[in-house]
Amino acid sequence: MRLCHFKTRDGIDLKGTLFESEEAKSITIIHGATGIPEGYYHAFAKWLCETHQRNVLTYGYRDSEISSTRDLKQSTANMSDWGITDQSAALDYVLRNFESLKVITIGHSLGGMCLPYHENADKVAKHTAINAGPAYWQAHPRSFMIQVVLFWFIVGPLATKLFGYMPGKVLGMNADLPKEVYWQWRRWCTNIDFYEIDWGTEIEKPDFSKVKCDVHLISTADDVMIPPSQVKRLARYFPHANVQYKEIIPKSAGLKAIGHIRIFSKSCAAVWPQLIVN
Repeated sequence: MRLCHFKTRDGIDLKGTLFESEEAKSITIIHGATGIPEGYYHAFAKWLCETHQRNVLTYGYRDSEISSTRDLKQSTANMSDWGITDQSAALDYVLRNFESLKVITIGHSLGGMCLPYHENADKVAKHTAINAGPAYWQAHPRSFMIQVVLFWFIVGPLATKLFGYMPGKVLGMNADLPKEVYWQWRRWCTNIDFYEIDWGTEIEKPDFSKVKCDVHLISTADDVMIPPSQVKRLARYFPHANVQYKEIIPKSAGLKAIGHIRIFSKSCAAVWPQLIVN
């Protein structure tokens, strides 16, 4: 395991961690979820490196904990910076430095949704999107709707305006977020068209023809943040790919619950083999 750093195309320095195997024939990039620290994926990355002989890269998005260079209130980063520019930079870094290795991407939530936007998307041999999909606020289970309404329409907006950033830790999240990340995230999730509403303004329409590799969509049955129905919707953004879908039932791995975030935690290691497609 060693630290690494690389620059985005707009000059932002990002930091990450490389797990290397002497027998590696491929390298896997783990694109993280919104507000999840880069180190959270280390246990899974180490397991993947040691048990599947792959090199693995984890990294942090701009103005997240590992890659933070300024006061969060001063950050101008938005969700598309993370999902498009920063994820693209991780892919570019791997292509430059590991030319002989097959490139595989595993994306968690936001990390699984943006491959069609990446300039070098055609260089990816396989993509797995885990608990990733265009989460529309009215598509959550009724049992979760109170939290949804509070986060998108009451407490979330008020707290972000008051603090000058999204105080995620105060609200029970894993990390605080730049305010523009929250506002763009809110705009996407409160619109049935998700990130399509920003095509032609904040972001360009992706070139779907670049992604022709195998794409595996994986959901967990008890995920209330991005339910299985929304994970299935992600297939529409991979029209030229060979898309396969799998739903993981917690009990199938001897677990009582998995949810949206815990799937990469050590407590859910029993389910990790179901995330790997050889």
